[in-house]
Amino acid sequence: MCGLAGIFDRTQSSNGQHLAAVVGRMAASLHHRGPDDSGVWTDAEAGMALGHRRLSIIDLSPTGHQPMVSGCGRYVIGYNGEIYNATELRRELADAGTEFVGTSDTEVILEACATWDIEVAIRRLNGMFAFAIWDRAERELYLVRDRLGIKPIYWGHIGADFVFASELKALRQHESWSPELNRDAVAALMRHNYVPAPHSIFKNIFKLEPGHVLRVSAGHEPTTEQYWDLSEVARHGACHPTELSDTEAVDALEELLYDAVGRRMVADVPLGAFLSGGIDSSTVVALMQVQSSRPIRTFTIGFHEARFDEAPYAKAVAQHLGTDHTELYVQPKDAYSVIPQLPDFYDEPFADSSQIPTYLVSRLARSSVTVALSGDGGDELFAGYDRYFHAEALRRTTAFVPRSILKAVESSVKSISPRNWDRLLALSPRHIRRQLNGQRLHNAVALLALDPVERYRHQISHWSDPLSIVRTNQEAESVTWEESFEKCVPDPVSRMQLIDSLTYLPDDILTKVDRASMAVSLETRVPLLDHRVVEFAWQLPRSMVRRGNKGKWLLRKVLSRHLPEALVDRPKMGFGVPIGEWLRGPLRDWAESLLGRRGLLEDVIFDPTPVLRRWSEHLSGARNLQYSLWNVLMYQA
Repeated sequence: MCGLAGIFDRTQSSNGQHLAAVVGRMAASLHHRGPDDSGVWTDAEAGMALGHRRLSIIDLSPTGHQPMVSGCGRYVIGYNGEIYNATELRRELADAGTEFVGTSDTEVILEACATWDIEVAIRRLNGMFAFAIWDRAERELYLVRDRLGIKPIYWGHIGADFVFASELKALRQHESWSPELNRDAVAALMRHNYVPAPHSIFKNIFKLEPGHVLRVSAGHEPTTEQYWDLSEVARHGACHPTELSDTEAVDALEELLYDAVGRRMVADVPLGAFLSGGIDSSTVVALMQVQSSRPIRTFTIGFHEARFDEAPYAKAVAQHLGTDHTELYVQPKDAYSVIPQLPDFYDEPFADSSQIPTYLVSRLARSSVTVALSGDGGDELFAGYDRYFHAEALRRTTAFVPRSILKAVESSVKSISPRNWDRLLALSPRHIRRQLNGQRLHNAVALLALDPVERYRHQISHWSDPLSIVRTNQEAESVTWEESFEKCVPDPVSRMQLIDSLTYLPDDILTKVDRASMAVSLETRVPLLDHRVVEFAWQLPRSMVRRGNKGKWLLRKVLSRHLPEALVDRPKMGFGVPIGEWLRGPLRDWAESLLGRRGLLEDVIFDPTPVLRRWSEHLSGARNLQYSLWNVLMYQA
């Protein structure tokens, strides 16, 4: 895992010494991504400079140093990630006559590009990666991002320079950096709690989208090409589902996951795993332990607030599997002491509050290991989110009810405040009180009169009308608004999974994990997002993904082969912290310093009235508005 940065002065007006100095500063700002080594390489005549910071994982020797030049001298690479089929590719290249200097996967990528052509080589890689390759002969630069968007790369223009980097903070080191806020992106942030790709928080700076390669040369504007298309994978899977029996499908998935996990256990440094006790991380750890001759190191963060605490489940899984388990119960002061550091970790506003425990568990793991496997991606692939089932139940319930009646029901329910509904529901049976409260009831009826697409957008929106608070004319859109998916993937739940996989997964989940783990120089690997597993999952009949009111049917069957049913079949919990309670308590002064009317007015981005109204409602306890408020707070911070 590493950090890269670079400049392509297409006017060739900068001398090599100046380019090297600027790129050196850019790379130095990414020290946390790669504390073990650094390098700068320049092609002064072409105006190209490439910088790198290295976190040594495979081949710890100097032969893994970057930027790296190919054996033929034509190509130079700066690379962040891991390639899990490097051994097979190396063997094939060696059989064809390629001579290798070291054992790093960086050299494998480089020589594959030199031997097979860049576009061909990219399609043969199995891994997580973001890299820049400079073709010295053609004077062309290629930026490449992995299929699912596990590793980040930003690009854009600063003056005449084409610039790129793993994180935005590197671009700040350019002496001509003069960022202009992208207000449309702020509106999108208020809806999603992240800025959706390809946008960034700044104008003229973009995220390279997953599965894309960007190409730029002197005299030409950058062009992008998609080399892997998840929507096409989903469409093909929907049209050509597998015909395996249940048992055959369980066998096939277990075999695939066994291989994906095993490939991600290769490292020349200590390795472990995050363990929450949920289906996804438990599956990963179980398959790690099967392939290890000694106890796998596992790490869990616990909270004293019971509804946020998964540590007892993780401990039970660890004991059954026999892992070397470490758990840390975090005091609230430890958790919210992280908050002032969040803007530095994430560069652009990012408002998924689970960023806090993700950083804490990364910091805990880094005290013992350099690489950690995680279970991210399982919810999107195997329909694990409760919102999928809530939306589907609502769709079926309201399918034949006139819209006028649905609107009337909504008005009636909303005529009673969430707090008063809580008082009424306190008289209901216990099993109802566990699943329903006044706020949830208000949220549910707000969806009644909407069509399925509108309901999905409402469900994922922290502010359903961002233009009501952000002073801009439009919202930066993402594929959430893509209408072709209804024909591509007719099943409504599958369509929600696809949209989440294209947006929420790379822009929220994977961004959160990358920045939190890289802040402590920890490499995280995600075996469930091996593209072979992804393609297999989309070929499954929907009955193998979800049965009854439960998702992850097939994944649960795999896990059941390694854990007793009591540890497999339990309610899903989110990975979060009690932000709502903290905002009324220990974080109140901090929040009010950011939300004070003077601060919002001076910022001239927000209409302070609706923001302060929500803040007042939240403080009163009338509604829990933690998510929409956290978006504003993270922007202000």
